[in-house]
Amino acid sequence: MQKITAQQIRSSFINASRSEASKLNLPRNFDALDWESLDFLGWRDGKMPLRGYLVLPGPQGPAGIMFRDPEGGPKKNRSVLCELCRDIFSKDDVLLWVAKRAGQSGRNGNTVGTLICADFGCCRNVRVEPPANEINPDPAAVVLRQIGGLAARTAQFLERVQEA
Repeated sequence: MQKITAQQIRSSFINASRSEASKLNLPRNFDALDWESLDFLGWRDGKMPLRGYLVLPGPQGPAGIMFRDPEGGPKKNRSVLCELCRDIFSKDDVLLWVAKRAGQSGRNGNTVGTLICADFGCCRNVRVEPPANEINPDPAAVVLRQIGGLAARTAQFLERVQEA
């Protein structure tokens, strides 16, 4: 992902009002992000922990999605798989994140949800090389395949948010 500015992030949201976007809190380490290892920028709001954000690169520039956690945080009695990274080795919590749909549909109260790592650590998860085995003898090829899958599934979710 190419480096983007705070203003580009705030103006990228497809399902948030201008006032909601202006009030969002950037990630704590925003100035020190390793942009080359990110397929998207995702974070939980430090001051509003039930809110999360995902900003994806796109052909017309970045596209942002604002989420909310309707359940109020991790529930320890379940084990679920993140729909974006699909990492089976990660011990990260996975939450149901819900996003308003874009446009009039969202203003009418329509939402779409999916299971995503609680800390939006998917970009990190897909870059962990698995041990070589008979099925996957080249761990680097597995990582490339995982990165491609993450990008495809994230773009599909963005399309779901944009649907009328």
